[in-house]
Amino acid sequence: MAGILVFADQKNGKFRQVIFEMLGEGKKIAKHQGEELHAVVMGKDIGECSVSLAEAGAVKVYLIDNAQLETYTTDGFSKALAELINQEKPSLVLMAHNAVGKDLAPAVAQKLETGQISDVIGIDFENGVRFKRPIYAGKALAFVSFTGAASPGIVTFRPKFFEPAVRQAGQTAQVVSFATGVSASDIRQIVRDVISKASGRVELTEADIVVSGGRGMKSGENFKILGELADVLGAAVGATRAAVDEGWIETQYQVGQTGKVVSPTLYIACGISGAIQHLAGMSSSKYIVAINKDPEAEIFKVADYGIVADLFEVIPALTQEFKNVLSQRA
Repeated sequence: MAGILVFADQKNGKFRQVIFEMLGEGKKIAKHQGEELHAVVMGKDIGECSVSLAEAGAVKVYLIDNAQLETYTTDGFSKALAELINQEKPSLVLMAHNAVGKDLAPAVAQKLETGQISDVIGIDFENGVRFKRPIYAGKALAFVSFTGAASPGIVTFRPKFFEPAVRQAGQTAQVVSFATGVSASDIRQIVRDVISKASGRVELTEADIVVSGGRGMKSGENFKILGELADVLGAAVGATRAAVDEGWIETQYQVGQTGKVVSPTLYIACGISGAIQHLAGMSSSKYIVAINKDPEAEIFKVADYGIVADLFEVIPALTQEFKNVLSQRA
């Protein structure tokens, strides 16, 4: 076996926090199994990407630099990664449980005819290596592991559930350029354009604080007051599927079973009833504050703090109070 392999998804040469969280956990697994921690980066002109991965503990970093991998496609990335895995034969492959990882992991597992464990939120080393993941929309937890036939196992890690690896400046790794056989004829998807919308706020799955709105917001215009609170707190804005379906806010902000899963320190739920589908995406938040005028709303059953009041009175008041407190600290 050639070690524990972390798929380090990069964007413009930068990595999200979850990559360093996986490197931290990958280091523990590697130590437990007596293996090395490796990482792989794909893209175009990615030569400098290895530095931060080495500082975070990767002993070897594979660079798959190919013009066909400049933009993510399922066909291109799954073929290139499967080629590397078949050659190097790692015992485990770790990916982030984000948009790319959730698409790529099953595609690679299918190519390799191996097993996959998704949305891991913990690891147990008492009986080999077991991975903890939520089931039944977060109502229960299961510990699962790979059989000997499932090698390498593919695992996706939920962001913000693990401590990131401690980075040591100046630490180096062996950098290996891997030549993939991916060509234009292998890729069935055609990416015409990538449109990035800059909000100036932290990305939803990376946020330490999330301010989220539901049907109780009544209109898209009213989401402005959530944005004002989020800007004061340095938070991200989220929404329920109901709010997205109404067209009040874009799909990229949806939190829930069919949206993004978030695990912030603080989740402020505004006008959210607490449907199980939404709870599946945010119930792992460390602290939950619910604001709803219905005292019987399901959201209060999972909230650490509840405010039974009109959100259109409470949110502006909270925004102003936070402004006052933060200005005094400045």
